[in-house]
Amino acid sequence: MPRTALTRPSRHRRLFGGLLAVLATAAVTTTATLTPASASPASPVSPASAVSPASAVTGAAAADVNVARNAGYEAGLDNWTCSAGSGSTVGSPVHGGVAALKAAPGASDNATCSQVVAVKPGATYRLSAYVQGSYVYLGASGTGTTDVSTWTPSATDWQQLATTFTTGPATTSVTVYTHGWYGQPAYLADDFSVFGPDGGGGTDPGPEVPAAPGGLAAGAVTSSSVALSWNPVAGATGYTVYRDGAKDRTVSGTSATVTGLSPATAYRFQVTAGNAAGESARSAEVSATTAPSGGGTDPVVPKHAVTGYWQNFNNGATVQKISDVPDQYDIIAVAFADATTTPGAVTFNLDSAGLGGYTVDRFKADIRAKQAAGKSVVLSVGGEKGTVSVNDSTSAANFADSVYALMQQYGFNGVDIDLENGLNPTYMTQALRSLSQKAGGKLVLTMAPQTIDMQSTSGGYFRTALNVKDILTVVNMQYYNSGSMLGCDGKVYSQGSVDFLTALACIQLEGGLDPSQVGLGLPASTRGAGSGYVAPGVVNAALDCLTKGTGCGSFKPAKTYPGLRGAMTWSTNWDAANGNAWSNAVGPHVHGLP
Repeated sequence: MPRTALTRPSRHRRLFGGLLAVLATAAVTTTATLTPASASPASPVSPASAVSPASAVTGAAAADVNVARNAGYEAGLDNWTCSAGSGSTVGSPVHGGVAALKAAPGASDNATCSQVVAVKPGATYRLSAYVQGSYVYLGASGTGTTDVSTWTPSATDWQQLATTFTTGPATTSVTVYTHGWYGQPAYLADDFSVFGPDGGGGTDPGPEVPAAPGGLAAGAVTSSSVALSWNPVAGATGYTVYRDGAKDRTVSGTSATVTGLSPATAYRFQVTAGNAAGESARSAEVSATTAPSGGGTDPVVPKHAVTGYWQNFNNGATVQKISDVPDQYDIIAVAFADATTTPGAVTFNLDSAGLGGYTVDRFKADIRAKQAAGKSVVLSVGGEKGTVSVNDSTSAANFADSVYALMQQYGFNGVDIDLENGLNPTYMTQALRSLSQKAGGKLVLTMAPQTIDMQSTSGGYFRTALNVKDILTVVNMQYYNSGSMLGCDGKVYSQGSVDFLTALACIQLEGGLDPSQVGLGLPASTRGAGSGYVAPGVVNAALDCLTKGTGCGSFKPAKTYPGLRGAMTWSTNWDAANGNAWSNAVGPHVHGLP
């Protein structure tokens, strides 16, 4: 969807193969030695002194302590120094607690984050940290003997790096560090440890019993399950879910799906936080009722449906809550999911500040209210600036897992694929089929390709749509920001006309998609797109031409498609800014189609 001057700020983009060539050159030309204050090793190859993660020592003697301070970055960057201001702390993703280090290398800086720890002379220490990212290093210098380091070329999830070092006979302090690689994306580190004898510098205090979790909320329900989510608690290493006062399960994250429940039954839930010091008090209680036997609360998309994109950001259009979206919209696509550092995985961050204090709890409640009114709410992945790469089996699994987790957390009915920077049909198909298996038969799966993506069935987007035809709800192609395109009769048509809509829709209708899987996507106003806006009356004329053979321009399809699904607009916010003129005109017309 368009998000330029009218839309969302740009996102960071991934680096590609050219960087690897630079790294290979660096391997030949650079000879610097590894120290936290200077350059990294000559190239991203395993140092001779490194100990691989597979052979890492994971235990520690009973008398040993962790001589690193602020080892989980819970106190920000206290005790840590990051080169060139490259480091900060983030609240997600984390390996433990509520914070982790994020450090971004530059063209001439490898984002070294270091700490000087007090050690005993002639003692052995076990160094470890959990990391995510590409070319992430862990090491120690100034040991008085042999300095050590270890690294990973690619950690798509939390991976433990570990090695050991022995101090010299007069060594009382050692510098320990992590760093990335020049020009690579930011890396993450968490739960740093330097286990060995106390060198006199002390260690972090032992854990305290954590506070009770806040923000407990119920999300999607089925006839046998309830999805729960809550806010993270500082110092917690795990959470326990209670159902009707009894312990149900223990989890490591801030969400859980309670299963094995009875249909049409009310349940009460609470959550506690725990760590080595003990278990917190229980959270405030929430209640949820499972769906009746034989089905969930997921609504059924009507035969003729209107889709509208809802903006999770303020770009000058009317700011809305989900509850503000008019009833003419049958499918609401929440724009957009956010990419993560894990390939293929996405997350969602409600822009509460930009939306006037819209809370997550209210957002979830508004979704449930729309669903109770028969509407579907899906999470859109992509947009003009959103780059999510699903190009192998691992990233496909990450995509399916993360989208399903968000469906459980927020109550989304499904997902919208709006990737405008290309997709791999093999692995996107794999991802969507995996998601369908997790979500079940009521998954709402929509797509919003650009016109160029649907010119031929050999294109990646069209192939993906055909590959998942049995689980696909609707393809709402964007008939705007595209210029002239070929119609199904081989003639060139310019955007902004009824012929452009009908002749291009014909390609999908004759290329293998069912009419129920084809929708016409248009901007809600002239401000909603750079080009291609047509008045609502033109949209309605195209719908009539395709379904009834009336209202056509110079192009008239060889047959009619009365089962055509309907229309889509970018966005409900731009529609509202224009007095809801688009939905007031197109909505009733779609719902009145044969």
